[in-house]
Amino acid sequence: MTVPEIATRALEIVLLLFVATGAFPVLTAAYSFLAIPFHSVRNHYRKAAPYFPRVAIVVPAWNEGAVIGTSIDRLIALDYPLDRLRIYVVDDASTDNTPDVVLAKAAQYPGSVFHLRREKGGEGKAHTLNHGIRVVLEDDWMEALLIMDADVIYLPNSLRRMTRHLADPKVGAVSAYIREGSADKNYLTRFIGLEYILSQPAARRAQNVLGAQACLAGGAQLHTRENLLAIGGQIDTSSLAEDTITTFETQLRGRTVVFETLAVVLAEEPGSIDALWKQRLRWARGNVTVTARYKKVWFRPSKVHKLGTIAFGLVWFSLWLLPLAMIVSSIGLLGLLLMQSTLAEGVFRVLWISAACTYVFTLALGVQLDSKLSRQAWREVLSFPGILSMIVMLTAFFPGLVERQIPALYGSRFTESGIFAFTVAIYIWIPFSMVGAWAARRVEKTRVGPFLAPLLLYLVGYGSLLCAITFDSYIKELRHAEAKWDKTEKTGRVLA
Repeated sequence: MTVPEIATRALEIVLLLFVATGAFPVLTAAYSFLAIPFHSVRNHYRKAAPYFPRVAIVVPAWNEGAVIGTSIDRLIALDYPLDRLRIYVVDDASTDNTPDVVLAKAAQYPGSVFHLRREKGGEGKAHTLNHGIRVVLEDDWMEALLIMDADVIYLPNSLRRMTRHLADPKVGAVSAYIREGSADKNYLTRFIGLEYILSQPAARRAQNVLGAQACLAGGAQLHTRENLLAIGGQIDTSSLAEDTITTFETQLRGRTVVFETLAVVLAEEPGSIDALWKQRLRWARGNVTVTARYKKVWFRPSKVHKLGTIAFGLVWFSLWLLPLAMIVSSIGLLGLLLMQSTLAEGVFRVLWISAACTYVFTLALGVQLDSKLSRQAWREVLSFPGILSMIVMLTAFFPGLVERQIPALYGSRFTESGIFAFTVAIYIWIPFSMVGAWAARRVEKTRVGPFLAPLLLYLVGYGSLLCAITFDSYIKELRHAEAKWDKTEKTGRVLA
């Protein structure tokens, strides 16, 4: 081989490796979901038993007057011994009627509801929680601590389904299934509801099988007193991902974290792209902190915990680095095309057919886990990856169908330059779908926003929106932007 041929082949190999980065998260997702059926035989239920410890419920509340009363009523009505429940509402210097509502409930349920006022507020959820935790730990009454959000609604049997796992002394914490429960669902909350099916009863079932949980749900996490004291008796305040850090610290000390899929908690989720963006940006930036903080844990197996296993590391990084993988993979495809490599089309088809099969498999499995919610969101189920992405998948399965055969039915055809432009477009579509998601946020508040924003999101896909937010977190971290704790506004839209 001549030197130019060697250089060409070397460049081709590099570009193939670039493309392979796009296959990495696809294959990891498929691998993770393949573990879900094993949850029927590999779970914690054999070690669970009816168990009713004394539970202190700490509820952080800042201007939650619209929702806190209903949340307290539903907690009191839980199928759980009332003499073994205490509710501590930590009022984070609210300026609305939150104090009045909570004090009225304390009078209505004496000995069960307590109002704790912080005069200095605005420091974030972790500081607010720690104020309540300090009060709870002052005596020996509390045997287990439930951390929740002010707006969530626990179904009657949810708490006892969580506490049964604490019958096993090796369990340090239990998390519930947070289900989107807004009464006035729109296209975005339906997308979120579908996402939650995939990320909780689906993905967290798989994590139960793998033996390591990535995150306790921030609005539904139950800790034993022993575990709380072992992790320092307080919630981490140095990160925007305090719930994830708590989850990791619990497991690093050798205690098990269990996801209880049958304990259902309803929550109000953002109804606008802008509100969702702010919420998920906070989560994504928090995960950057977690990734860096536990750099000595990744891919280092331990006898104490399973956070360092290869399987868990692949799951974690495939999600965290997904936007970067999308961009690098598109660069590889475009490079092969410009080189006029004979591998370009074949690699493109393998990548997108794999993605399509994974998409169908994960969604088909996921919707079975919450069929009621899936039926309500059938449009979002069909368009979750984006209508344009589905056209790209169609092109991968049937080469020439979109750019040649369909136009021929109408007596027209693309020019060769037109076909080349179309090929370039589908090869680099993945990163540009993130641009489309960013555009949906930008137009949402304009006069055409109520029509155009949903249209854009259906076209580019909800997954592209999540990737765009994660990519924004990269930028914010590189710029060392202020890590601000933005509270998600709640208006009491949860189904009671």
